[in-house]
Amino acid sequence: MTPTDSTSINPAARPPDTAVGERPGFVPRDIVRHKAGVATEGEDHVAEEVPVALVYNDISHAVMMATPRDLEAFAIGFSLTEGIVDSASEIYEIDVVEGCDDSFEVQMRISQRAFMAMKEHRRAMAGRTGCGVCGIESIELLDLKPVPIAAPRAVLVPTRDMIERAAAELPAWQTLMRATGGVHAAAWCGADGAVREVFEDVGRHNGLDKLIGHLASQRVPLDDGFVFLSSRASYELVRKAARMNIQMLATISAPTSLAIRIAEAAGVRLLSFCRKDGYVEYTANGGGR
Repeated sequence: MTPTDSTSINPAARPPDTAVGERPGFVPRDIVRHKAGVATEGEDHVAEEVPVALVYNDISHAVMMATPRDLEAFAIGFSLTEGIVDSASEIYEIDVVEGCDDSFEVQMRISQRAFMAMKEHRRAMAGRTGCGVCGIESIELLDLKPVPIAAPRAVLVPTRDMIERAAAELPAWQTLMRATGGVHAAAWCGADGAVREVFEDVGRHNGLDKLIGHLASQRVPLDDGFVFLSSRASYELVRKAARMNIQMLATISAPTSLAIRIAEAAGVRLLSFCRKDGYVEYTANGGGR
């Protein structure tokens, strides 16, 4: 995705740029706007949220509520960050099928090794009820003890200039956010803080999966940059980053206590409240500046 001129969030802003044949990620709605005691009719752009089924070797594994853009990247990223495949090369085919009821299926053909492991995991979860997290009964199945990430080629040490640059550049890339005011963004930034890629979705996890899927398909090294998210830092986001050996995660909003614990256990550097005038560092491999 490419940036555009930065503007403030405005439902009447022009629609985001889209690839040929791709849905824009929003739907127009007639509205009545009430402001200063005056009601005026107009049109709003509302972010799309539709069910997306992820199907592996003809078996439906998960249904996610997502914005129907960049679904191939989303499927690759989800497969990687959820540990279904070890690398994008284990995904042999991807076919995005639009249903007649405003839903989508992403049909994938994966390696036999990955498929058998997925079926074993599904069998372990079959019939479970209990704690309410996706029907998981055992806390161990939440995978809250990540393996430490691999040593990066060069350790990133955050600086004020790096985070200020990422925070300043991100809005120009958020085309869908400007059109709707209702989506999250996941950005890949270089060691200097420059924003290189951005993906948007109604779900913050989906945005990160889209970003990771795109980077993986382009074979972009993930140990020489960092992820910047326009959301809070939840444990799932940190866990996804850790699985991909991403050494630093920065978020605009606050972290949760479990996100901090997962980051510490995995060796992921976690920054939050990232703004143009500073940030808060929660985990570190040797203090930032």
